[in-house]
Amino acid sequence: MGLALSVAACNSADVNESAAEAGSTEAVGELADNQFGDAVDAEGAISYASLLEQMESSDSVAVKVKGKVEAVCQAKGCWMNITADQANAEDMMVKFKDYGFFVPKDIAGREVIMEGYAFREVTPVDELQHLAKDAGKSQAEIDEITEPKVELKFLASGVLLLDAS
Repeated sequence: MGLALSVAACNSADVNESAAEAGSTEAVGELADNQFGDAVDAEGAISYASLLEQMESSDSVAVKVKGKVEAVCQAKGCWMNITADQANAEDMMVKFKDYGFFVPKDIAGREVIMEGYAFREVTPVDELQHLAKDAGKSQAEIDEITEPKVELKFLASGVLLLDAS
C-alpha cells in the first residue's frame, strides 16, 4: 500500500510541483547546493559494498552509506538508483522520506552519501513499469517488464551530493 502511494505521489500535483512549474530549479528540501533533506555528513558512512554484505544477514538496517548514482527520476527527481561497483551485484532503489525532498535530475554518475533505512521489498510490475517510464526507458523496454522483483531499497532522510571528480 505504501509503495502504491509513493508511486501515485510521483504523479500527483502538489505544492512542490507548482514551484517547479514556476521556473524554480531548486530541489524541494534543499539545504545547500549539495544537501537535500536532513543534513548529512561523511563521518561514519560505509561503502555500498559493505551495505550489500550487511544485507546478506539482515532484512533491514539503519545506515549511512556512500554510493554512485546510476539514474534519477526524470519527472521530478523523486527517486534515484545507486549502482554497485562490483559485477553482478544488485543496484538499490532510493526514495526520499515522506516525499519531503527531491534531488537534481542531472546527478547520474555522481557520488552521494545517504542516511536512512535499507530494506528488501517486492516491487510490483506496475511500479516497475512506472519507474522505467520515469527513467526515460523506451516503450519496448517498459513492455518487457512482466514479473514483480525483490529489490534492495533505501528510504533516505537526507542526501549529501559529493563534489564531481
